[in-house]
Amino acid sequence: MNTLALARRSIPLNDSWDVVVAGGGPAGCAAAAAAAREGARTLLIEATGMLGGMGTAGLVTCWCPFSDKKQMIYRGLAQKVFVAGQSGVPHVPREQLDWVPFDPEHLKRIYDDLVTDAGVTLLFQSFVTGVEMDADGVVSALLVASKSGLTAHRAKVYVDCTGDGDVCAWAGAEFGVGDETTGEVQPSTHCFVLSNVDTHAFALAPRGRLFHDVHACGRYPLVKDRHGCNTLVGPGTVTFNSGHLWEVDSTDPASMSKALVEGRRLIRQLRDGLAEFHPAAFGNAFLAQSAPLLGVRESRRIIGDYVLVKDDYLSRRSFHDEIGRNSYPIDIHTTKAEATTGRGPNAMDRYEQFGPGESHGIPYRCLTPKGLRNVLVAGRCISTDHIVQASTRVMPPCLVMGEAAGIAAAMATGDGNVHAVDTDRLRQRLREEGGYLP
Repeated sequence: MNTLALARRSIPLNDSWDVVVAGGGPAGCAAAAAAAREGARTLLIEATGMLGGMGTAGLVTCWCPFSDKKQMIYRGLAQKVFVAGQSGVPHVPREQLDWVPFDPEHLKRIYDDLVTDAGVTLLFQSFVTGVEMDADGVVSALLVASKSGLTAHRAKVYVDCTGDGDVCAWAGAEFGVGDETTGEVQPSTHCFVLSNVDTHAFALAPRGRLFHDVHACGRYPLVKDRHGCNTLVGPGTVTFNSGHLWEVDSTDPASMSKALVEGRRLIRQLRDGLAEFHPAAFGNAFLAQSAPLLGVRESRRIIGDYVLVKDDYLSRRSFHDEIGRNSYPIDIHTTKAEATTGRGPNAMDRYEQFGPGESHGIPYRCLTPKGLRNVLVAGRCISTDHIVQASTRVMPPCLVMGEAAGIAAAMATGDGNVHAVDTDRLRQRLREEGGYLP
């Protein structure tokens, strides 16, 4: 690729922040709210026009389990968001903690209130496009592109909640991508909403096998496997986390553009296949929306002071500096080779699942990128191996790690060193705010 030398110029700089959070998904919302709650002057920068990430713009409208099959373990701000969302789905029993649907429009307002009530300054439609460095490992400003042009924002501490680890990678942090042997990342999914569904017929339909005949018949060539998660979110309205798109690089806009076009074509075939094979439920169903945001499961994993690995997960390991617990199964979706051959286990059957009351710890050191002094990371790109990332990537643990990162960021504003945070004090603050740290 050719290069262009930019002319020397000055851009507007806002250096009034204690903490700047990049990315307004679950981790970013929790991080910003927690930092502001601790008294830090906090800015949250979000590329889209809404908060919530996969739960709102991505239309993944069902919470992964909030319990360890005995009790709720994702607490603090995570629990507050979960409870607030219950009023948007009155058809769901209040005591249900696992696989609970939510209304994405309702969730947008919940996240809006969470961050603004905490005193966070919010910037929508603003893209973090670069990092300025003072010295090795010290970020001095984030460059942001918006309708105002190019601006810079300076803070004492930065929290990378971009999902792809953009801030960390651009600042020079080490990272891994995909399977450690093959480099293959998990497939992406383009979620969608069908309306005018016959709710009674839908309840009687084989919910776990809706796409088996669609895939097998051969008339819908883009339907390459039987993946078909679905959720009733309201009267006659069903959301689908269904279909797979392989070899998507979410850090490459050309790859993402191709995937979004293919995703919309795939959604059309999924809808038509449902109407053909399940006409009672979907014969008159209308494609109401495809998600504005592609459902990316995996991209960069930032290497931190500790890398959480498969053996930590399988041994249910605890850590002296853990900031939360996690019990979600290792959920690795169908590889391209498995889809091609029609072989391979179900996503959650590759590894042993936890029993009731079992979980593992998430160390604070997974949130502290090696070599970066004043940057934390939270969300799907924390420091894990490929296998464990398939468990920690989902929304409940992202909320928990985001709250921890926000508190830690506020604690580190004195000297700017996130690696020197007193984790005993951090854990105490998490407990005081309702966090589950047995």
